[in-house]
This record gives sequence, structure tokens and C-alpha cells, in this order.
Amino acid sequence: MTQLVGEHRPAIIVTDASVLINFLRIDRTDLLAGLSHEFIVTDHVAAEVTDRYPDQQQRFAAAVGAGAISETRVATLAELQIFGSVMATGRLGAGECSALAVSRGYILAIDDRLATSHARSASATLRILATQDLVLSMIREGLLIIAEADRIKQEWATRHCFRLALNSFHDLLR
Repeated sequence: MTQLVGEHRPAIIVTDASVLINFLRIDRTDLLAGLSHEFIVTDHVAAEVTDRYPDQQQRFAAAVGAGAISETRVATLAELQIFGSVMATGRLGAGECSALAVSRGYILAIDDRLATSHARSASATLRILATQDLVLSMIREGLLIIAEADRIKQEWATRHCFRLALNSFHDLLR
């Protein structure tokens, strides 16, 4: 992306599989594409999606093809060191470790509590978002109305075993 003088550059969000899968399952990666952010996943996250969620492969490939999500690799020495040290704990999977490794300077989107706790202890300045934070941003940016967000929340709970601890997104917008 070329940045023009005075142009606002969108924030980059590195997402792990947990957040991405939530949107893939309901076939709504268009919501990610519509946000005023760029979304990237590591090759480890991409592999987790395609290996563990084969029914989402086509949706993932379409989202990458449409530019809603782009892929990156754990590549720099610093990233490789972070990835290796987090993997060595044996507490997180490769997707979470790789997202943590490349998230420096970016926003991290992750729902896993253990991974979130580890990320917060590793970097006090790292901004972390969960799925519900992204949905709130989608409401604020006019991509969703509250009723539709609540329908999505209900679909996640009833069809995909992903529950948010709130009655309605309206409660969070007060």
C-alpha cells in the first residue's frame, strides 16, 4: 500500500486462528475486509486453519484472494527468537506463537486466554483485541447494526460453540 502525504494509514492487526475462524465459520470475512484495518496471518495460522478446519479452506482462500487477509512468515531473527522461546514453553500452539512473534508494532487479535495472558506479560504496550472488540469496531464503523451483531453472536453460540459473555452488543456501546 502506498501512503499519500496526509493519508491515514490503517492499523495492522495480526490475528491468530481463533479470531479468524469465528468469521470464517459464518462466512463473514467481508466484515474484516470492511474494517479500517489490515489483517495479516502467519503461515502457521494459515496452516492451522487449513489443517484443523478443512471445511473453512475455501473461505480462507477466498478471503486471501480478495485481499481481506494477507499472509506473512515468522522471518526476522527477533521474530524467530520470540517464536522459539514461546514454543519452548509448550503452553501455546504454533499459530498463537507465530502471531505473538510477528505482532510487535501491530495489534494482536486473539481470543485464547492463556495466549492473551502470555502476550500481556511479554509486552505491556501490545494492544490486544478479541473477537467482540472487532465486532464493536464493525458496529462503530457502520458495517453492522446491533441487531445483526447480536444475531452473529447467537449463531456463534448455538452453531459454533463460541460464546461471548454479554447479552447484547448494545450493552457494550453505552
